[in-house]
Amino acid sequence: MSSSLSLVWTDEARDRLWEIEEFIARDSAERAARFIDTLIEHTEVTLPSNPQAGRIVPETDNPAIRELVFKGYRIIYHLNEDRIAVLSVFEGHRLLRESDIIAR
Repeated sequence: MSSSLSLVWTDEARDRLWEIEEFIARDSAERAARFIDTLIEHTEVTLPSNPQAGRIVPETDNPAIRELVFKGYRIIYHLNEDRIAVLSVFEGHRLLRESDIIAR
């Protein structure tokens, strides 16, 4: 596997980020935007150079489906030889659903 892979965000992941931002914005739009920007930056800095930084998602037991946890949010991604695809992002207390990992 390459030492630095490309990273893409699926439509599902982008939709979840938007929902998280809208939820946080109920209290503070500025804090919501800052949180999402920081989550995205953390993901885009961490994963391309260290794609196995996240653990295998326990619900799947599939070594290609991994998760990075950031401030209580699970960032679910699919890892292959060519790229990293962020599949979904959601609160850490929630279990992964099959619909979360279907790349759209």
